[in-house]
Amino acid sequence: MYFAGYMKLHPIEAGNFKLDGGAMFGVVPKPLWTRTNPSDANNMIDIAARCLLIEDGNRLTLIDTGMGDKQSEKFFGYYFKWGDYSLDASLKKAGFHKDDITDVFMTHLHFDHCGGSVQWNKDRTGYEPAFKNAKFWSNENHWDWATKPNRREKASFLKENILPMQESGQLHFVNNATQSFSEENNKIDFAPKSEMPFGIFYADGHTEKQMLPMIQYKGKTIVFMADLLPTAGHLPLPFVMGYDTRPLLTLPEKEKFLNAAATHKYYLFLEHDAHNEIITVKHTEKGVRLDQTFTFNELFN
Repeated sequence: MYFAGYMKLHPIEAGNFKLDGGAMFGVVPKPLWTRTNPSDANNMIDIAARCLLIEDGNRLTLIDTGMGDKQSEKFFGYYFKWGDYSLDASLKKAGFHKDDITDVFMTHLHFDHCGGSVQWNKDRTGYEPAFKNAKFWSNENHWDWATKPNRREKASFLKENILPMQESGQLHFVNNATQSFSEENNKIDFAPKSEMPFGIFYADGHTEKQMLPMIQYKGKTIVFMADLLPTAGHLPLPFVMGYDTRPLLTLPEKEKFLNAAATHKYYLFLEHDAHNEIITVKHTEKGVRLDQTFTFNELFN
């Protein structure tokens, strides 16, 4: 049950998988990244799909939805799914069902972030939105980028994950408001709340107009990091994913953001770190580095 003026956050674990460590850390040598993200015999590292549910008044907003389960066995064979988490089970544990969700906010439309937004229809002849009562939120720039994909990202933008949201009439776009940054005090002015119960930080290095929600909750600023900072091991500036389409743009985006996070003590909610839910960062002589790690329950329960 939720009421106007009431906010509560629920981490939603949509399922763990593995990705190639070299792809996740780009040009960084393996002896460096394995200090924080050890790999298995196949060079694969543990990855989470940790989503976030925002209970706010009469709205239930889910940020990202994981991979989903509609792809083929061959497809999932590339990603070595592990553990017992699922989107449905995690929503049930929080006391909700997919039909309760009023808004699904997608940081971007790569398959591991939005695949759970769409499911097979009842007779498995086609696809339908998995959240029948929800509005699906993207932005016009990113939608155009995803539906007319470049060859580098084509394998990550799967039309069956994306087009049914538009075909159902449930797709909506947030306003692409601009954001400013003050070098003097490492202050980021996040794009205003507009249609969402949070501000948005736009980042273009990983993919065009990725959106990072910034949420004010119980006196803390929580930022849903998506793929700007996949894991705590990615804190050093050169530790940029090979998946990023414009890594030389990721570098200044990370630098500005992490300096602001250290100065103003943002709590960074890590979507892909299977072993660290939330971290804070601090300024050091070597740059911004890890300060503290928390579970969600340690901070808020």
